[in-house]
Amino acid sequence: MTKIVSIETFSGHGCIVRVCTDDGLEGYGQTAHSEAQITAMVLHRLVARNYLGRDPFDVMTLAAECARAEYKVLGSFLFRALAGVDTALWDLVGKAKGQPVYQLLGGKARTLVPLYGSSMRRDTTPEQEVDRMVKAVAEHGFRAVKIKIGERNGRDSEPSNGRTSKLVPLLRQELGDDIELSADGNGAYSPGQAVRVGRMLEHQDYLHFEEPVPFWEHDNAKRVTDTLDILVGVGEQEFSLENMRRLVNDGAVDIIQPDVGYIGGITRARQVAEMADLAGIPCVPHSSGRSLTAIFTAHLVTAMPACSLFHEWTIEDASDMHVYEPFPVARDGEFVLSDAPGWGVEVQSSILQQWERQTSFL
Repeated sequence: MTKIVSIETFSGHGCIVRVCTDDGLEGYGQTAHSEAQITAMVLHRLVARNYLGRDPFDVMTLAAECARAEYKVLGSFLFRALAGVDTALWDLVGKAKGQPVYQLLGGKARTLVPLYGSSMRRDTTPEQEVDRMVKAVAEHGFRAVKIKIGERNGRDSEPSNGRTSKLVPLLRQELGDDIELSADGNGAYSPGQAVRVGRMLEHQDYLHFEEPVPFWEHDNAKRVTDTLDILVGVGEQEFSLENMRRLVNDGAVDIIQPDVGYIGGITRARQVAEMADLAGIPCVPHSSGRSLTAIFTAHLVTAMPACSLFHEWTIEDASDMHVYEPFPVARDGEFVLSDAPGWGVEVQSSILQQWERQTSFL
């Protein structure tokens, strides 16, 4: 039996994970991008012990067993770390079998990934933000875009006076009716204010209102979803599959939005996409940068039938995430995956050599 003999982390602008076996197989993954050093510590202290000495081809079983074994410390950092090992194993298995990960997940549900240009900024004026979006649409051919509104978990506050009420109609005016528009509150609002803002978005024919209330307020999310006609999406911050199941089954969301890095890897993100498929709602994974998570997400979207809408693609500078080749570029509002084995990319060892390295051995 093939055995996992080492798990390495390289922490810098993110945390890259390499898993190696006793017969020379290897795969690369990544933890959730932020708080890399803390996540690496959790990986070596809690996650690695559940994988060393095990068969890497048991990738789905190992993810479930790790979560159960570490039940005393279930929480965001555990699953951020688990994501690193899980995604490395999917790469390893794909390379061993000579197949891209999307093929391991069931094959192509679609031949390309349709994208929306996603802003990450709240410090712009309405006019500046519209200019940025117009430029992104012209440069990359996006047929959909998303802006930030309100203040992150801001209890109904604004980063500047009246920004949202000015930006929402101005973006529609400048981009016209042929571009789908969405808005992300990042938990900005109370339920009542979320409904008020949601009505404004509906009036401007926006497609999607993301995280209108703090993500942990499931009852408030359902209240907003039940009241509004615009599609309401929640789930990017969740690490609990049980919470995801409740959001879907209770009708608290119109769109479920797992993040591969936060939920615990491809294995668990796939389960959320399957929940969405059974419930008949779209799954739009959160993927705010262009770290390896963007590649993981593209494989998930390619394979999962429920991932039927536009998918997130940052319009911001992503040069600090350029640790692999080929580095992805949006063209004509789309991204097409390579059919190379595993993730279909090569991590740049010359960059990893400059980062902090830690290793757990069998």
